[in-house]
Amino acid sequence: MFRRQADGLDLIGAVKTLDVLILDEADRLLDLGFEASINTILGYLPKQRRTGLFSATQTQEVENLLRAGLRNPVRITVKEKGVAATSTQKTPTRLQNYYLVCKPDEKFNYLVSFLRQKKKEKHLVFFSTCACVEYYGKALETFVKNVKVMSIHGKMKHKRNRIFTEFRKLESGILVCTDVMARGIDIPEVNWVLQYDPPSNASAFVHRCGRTARIGNQGNALVFLLPMEESYVNFLSINQKCPLQEMDDFKCTVDHLPKLQTMAKSDRAMFERGMKAFVSYVQAYSKHECNLIFRVKDLDFCALARGFALLKMPRMPELRGKDFSDFVPMPIDTDSIPYKDKNREKQRQKMLLERKQKQDGESRKNFAKNKSWSKQKVKKEKKKKMALKRKHEEGSDIDDEDLNELLHDTRLLKKLKKGKITEEEFEKRLTTAGRSEGGSDASE
Repeated sequence: MFRRQADGLDLIGAVKTLDVLILDEADRLLDLGFEASINTILGYLPKQRRTGLFSATQTQEVENLLRAGLRNPVRITVKEKGVAATSTQKTPTRLQNYYLVCKPDEKFNYLVSFLRQKKKEKHLVFFSTCACVEYYGKALETFVKNVKVMSIHGKMKHKRNRIFTEFRKLESGILVCTDVMARGIDIPEVNWVLQYDPPSNASAFVHRCGRTARIGNQGNALVFLLPMEESYVNFLSINQKCPLQEMDDFKCTVDHLPKLQTMAKSDRAMFERGMKAFVSYVQAYSKHECNLIFRVKDLDFCALARGFALLKMPRMPELRGKDFSDFVPMPIDTDSIPYKDKNREKQRQKMLLERKQKQDGESRKNFAKNKSWSKQKVKKEKKKKMALKRKHEEGSDIDDEDLNELLHDTRLLKKLKKGKITEEEFEKRLTTAGRSEGGSDASE
């Protein structure tokens, strides 16, 4: 906008009287690679101004920006009333922070059971990827009845505002989301923030929790951890000054995964969502910033696939060379699974037909290539006979028996070309030791 002077927009002139500059979510602006742009913008602004940078998590990069763009910077830390100034806890005391350790193939069961027990409350459920939101959002619509379940992620362009506005007005419900909802979002009276997948960086954990216990209200947050991830609790306590307590009194006895598999078997859209979600989860896991705790090589892929209720293991580089003996694929031809949406299924069948016709065409071409092998053999035989004939004409010592054999093979070749005999018959007669058949050929 500063550079669009040719369009009649004189922003540079307009900011000459600027008094206050605010950068919200300052640490994230730098994470996203906007540092150079922000520094350029600062160059257009008057030096005499008041500047405020706001974030729930301040980093060293923000300190660097302070030195680059401000004079005499002062750091102000906001504490809640009644808490000692020496307290190092970053999250408010009104926020109860819990963690739950469960195996990969138990995670979804715990989530469903938890949401069913708290139907009258308002929940944000965070996942690591858009594909996971698409998959589990649809699943929860089926498993948590009589509750409004909505989904939102960064790839939604036009629906996001409508979904967000609608969810804000609800007294109870479930919003399945990615970190697009982790910052700068105010939703009234959120009771629980559930982190089904821990975030890719530690500061995002604090921001996610910050969607509840806002403006003096009580709130709760729960993160689901795999057994190998339990050391993340100590890491958050030290790195983010965010203590967690274990939710060890919550039990789950119902297995919902067979029903989720049935959904995948009856609707191709659900089957494909599950496969994409699994792949995206593994890829996101491999890029986790805290890779000393979240190590993709330590994942139990078989248990993870069962937890996603997959019908079969997908093909992806991260799984190459792994042992999947503990995963039993469903005895079903996944290509035969139809879409519930009749128009999509009609389109798919049309595509399959076109693909089959193309393959048939390629098969015919391949058959023609195979056929040419025998033709090449015939060509060699013909060449050989022609050489013998030339030798005979040149007065070589070829005898009458060889000449008869030559005539016999030439007649066979003519019959093959006219389609009077098959290639198999041609081969058989060509290799026959006796020449009695040759006599009959001559008589014919």
